[in-house]
Parts: sequence; structure tokens; C-alpha cells
Amino acid sequence: MDKITNDTAAAYKTTIPEVFDLAVATQTALQLLSEELQRQNLHATVAAFTAPEIVKNYLTLSLALEEREHFHVLFLNNQHQLLQDDRLFSGTIDGASVYPREVVKQALHCNAAAVILAHNHPSGICVPSEADRGITCKLKQALATVDIRVLDHIIVGHLDTYSFAEHGAL
Repeated sequence: MDKITNDTAAAYKTTIPEVFDLAVATQTALQLLSEELQRQNLHATVAAFTAPEIVKNYLTLSLALEEREHFHVLFLNNQHQLLQDDRLFSGTIDGASVYPREVVKQALHCNAAAVILAHNHPSGICVPSEADRGITCKLKQALATVDIRVLDHIIVGHLDTYSFAEHGAL
């Protein structure tokens, strides 16, 4: 019994940095939460994506800590309930090729009424590039031809997000 107590006490002895770094703590918490959700094979469930904050929080959990750029599409029904969250494209540390044909194909397969586009910037900087603006425009046009609305395009940095809809860029 004493051995267990001593081992436990020793395990709690760690060096704690004198300055608390909120960004590091938040990143660690997100990583731990993500690992636990994956371990338990649980996925975040949302009744409906009715506000940008709900979407940004949902996407931050899955994209904030990625080391490569990934492009997700959230396929939604008429009530903006999530039908499917697909990571359709992956790339390198500073880009991913996105093909409008594949997005439209998957949207039709899901019978989606609307989509929310999302990708991460591994650099942590959420400022949209010209390529980000260009692909958003192309996807919006392609999906409009089959009557599917693009509600938003969210860029996720480490802990920051950028919403095209909130900035009037859609």
C-alpha cells in the first residue's frame, strides 16, 4: 500500500512552468479531447448548424491541430442538420488541391440541400489566400448549378477561425 502511495506521489511531481501559456494549454486540451473522442469512436453531434459559432467550434475540434492542410465539406439537409462531414482532400503544409466535380458528386450522393466548406491553415494564420477565395467562388458556382447552397467557408487556424459569411465574402 505504501509503495502505491509513494509511486502516486512521485508521479505528481513535475516541473510546472512559471508562466501559464493559455494557447499551449488550450491546444493540449483540444488534443486530449480529440484523442478521447477517437478512442471511444464518438463523433460530435449537433442538432443543427444554425450559427457560425456552432460551426466554428465543431470544426476547431477536428482541424485545429492538423499538420497538413485538409479540406472538409459539411453536407446539410434543409434544416441545416449534418448529413455527413467528409474530409474530401488532403495536401501539404501550405495547400490542398480541391476538385469541384468531386464536391458536387458527393453532395448529390448525400442528397444535400446546403454545404459548409472548411479547411485548415497549419500555419495558424486564418487570413484567406487568393486561392481560398477562388476555390470558394468555383465551388459556389458549381453547387448552384444543382441547387445546393454554400452557407459558409470556414478557415481554421490553431485556435482562430475565419468565416467567409461573417466577413461578407460569400
